[in-house]
Amino acid sequence: MKKVVLLCTLGMSTSLLVSKMRKAAKELGIECSIVAIGEYELKKYEKEADIIMLGPQVRYLFNSLRKKVDSNIPITLINSADYGTMNGNKILNQALALMDNKELSINNL
Repeated sequence: MKKVVLLCTLGMSTSLLVSKMRKAAKELGIECSIVAIGEYELKKYEKEADIIMLGPQVRYLFNSLRKKVDSNIPITLINSADYGTMNGNKILNQALALMDNKELSINNL
């Protein structure tokens, strides 16, 4: 099961996005764990993550996280427009592509 970690300031602003991404994953028949966490919870989740996606409000953490987190774990910034519109399909597609699951991506439906 793929594990997607969405990182924001406190983990609350991404909860709606998590719901939309879970719905998109269910429609695709993809089993994955998608969680939203605050920056101070990352240590607890980073070793289990298959990808870490940063909300626009914590984009400043990207460089420091890239130095700290295992280099085999992709870290990416969520597009501000997609985040603002809570485009769960597009953000899930981005995560899948970065985790090398292109055959399951939403663009291939």
